[in-house]
Amino acid sequence: MFTGIVSDIGEIVSVDPGGKAGDRRFVIATRHDMAPIAIGASIACSGCCLTVVEKGAGRFTVEVSAESLDKTHLGDWTVGSRLNLELSLKLGDELGGHLVYGHVDGVGRIVSMTPEGGSVRFVFEAPPELARFVAAKGSVAIDGISLTVNEVDGNCFGVNVISHTQAVTTLGQTRVGQRVNLEVDMLARYVARLLEHQKK
Repeated sequence: MFTGIVSDIGEIVSVDPGGKAGDRRFVIATRHDMAPIAIGASIACSGCCLTVVEKGAGRFTVEVSAESLDKTHLGDWTVGSRLNLELSLKLGDELGGHLVYGHVDGVGRIVSMTPEGGSVRFVFEAPPELARFVAAKGSVAIDGISLTVNEVDGNCFGVNVISHTQAVTTLGQTRVGQRVNLEVDMLARYVARLLEHQKK
């Protein structure tokens, strides 16, 4: 479990085939101290919870299944790709964002980026099946970043990203049209499921 507060920007240093056909193996450079992080630990990588299978000084290795590559934008990663990293939450840690599970619900895209004072107004488009879970003033995780939704218009929603967030996450280097991993708020999913059940 995570909070959507990015703790490092990692970089892909190698990409190789994984153990099974269609899988991929990524080596990721990080500023995190890997010594206390156990093999088998979870790290959120641009919003996707991945398992550390190998580690070394300033780097760790993950294997990503063909299913995960298909359901996220991890299949776009190449050597030099930068990604948001967050170590898993420990009991007693401050919840600076919102509860994020690292289970990507789908892939959206950046529709526009407009400067507004000291921030940038991002508009994202969500897949239709996810758009119904996004609510004004609710939470959403975009590439693993906890953000507050300003407004919703059909399948699109807007958020304001302050300069600090741009500096410490990959949102500072994004472009219009870029694909992003989306994780909607867990509460919204359960409310929708309960409503579906009541209709039956």
